[in-house]
Amino acid sequence: METSFLFMIRITNQYLWNFVFAVFFIGLVTMAAIILETEARLSYAELTLIDIVLMSLATYRLIRLVINDVGTKFFREQFWDTKESRGKIILVKPSGGPRRAIADVLSCCWCFGIWAAAMIIFFYLLTPYAQLPILILAIAGVGTWFQQLAALTGWKAEQTKNEVAD
Repeated sequence: METSFLFMIRITNQYLWNFVFAVFFIGLVTMAAIILETEARLSYAELTLIDIVLMSLATYRLIRLVINDVGTKFFREQFWDTKESRGKIILVKPSGGPRRAIADVLSCCWCFGIWAAAMIIFFYLLTPYAQLPILILAIAGVGTWFQQLAALTGWKAEQTKNEVAD
């Protein structure tokens, strides 16, 4: 009985932290809207299809960069705990608290995608200085698709070759 009570406290605590981060996100988006109302170089109505495609591709690449890429692994690992298992050190999510909430966001492309899209849109609308990093991310995103298409084509060709040889 006591174990289930402690489990419920841990879950309730994590729900609290998830709620805190959700409220924090809503607060940031609200502040961003207020800032953009007076300081934006572009309004939402002025966005063209090219702008939306660039921001979408940049968001896609930023998500992949933060969630999957080796180059940002050091950042993601700051929010995980280490545990030793059979002589190897493995990473595990913290059992609760703010680090767990951040680890959850940084390990979920859907969760981090909302944060990434909000950042990309805010800076794209706010300043022309954001255009270069967003363009770099967008072109890198397209490059990622080409690389994945080439890998898929090579894999399919290898599979077909093996089927013919059998």
